[in-house]
Amino acid sequence: MPSIIYKICDRPLWAAAEAAGAFAGAPVDHADGYIHFSTADQVAETAEKHFVDADDLLLIAVDASVLGDALHYAPSRGGALFPHLYGTLPMSAVMWVQPLERDADGLFLFPELMP
Repeated sequence: MPSIIYKICDRPLWAAAEAAGAFAGAPVDHADGYIHFSTADQVAETAEKHFVDADDLLLIAVDASVLGDALHYAPSRGGALFPHLYGTLPMSAVMWVQPLERDADGLFLFPELMP
């Protein structure tokens, strides 16, 4: 499984998580009972599918090895295995956070991501 997983989050929600010392999830995560993540190969499609109309987004890289048994992989789009965290995300697992920018055509611009 990948050593780094990624979360897309709006800036105000992430700011609240940083203030709290942990990320408990976005509304969709609460509804589903786990925090949704994507691998490097999945995150661009996740952005286009679920965040196309959202602004002020952040891309968060997470060290999956820190999450232990709370991290599970389950099939989703096309049978691909997506990482799901059953619990809160500790800030100690966060490797970096950066704005998720768009180009002049409104397409997301992703940095080179590590798998």
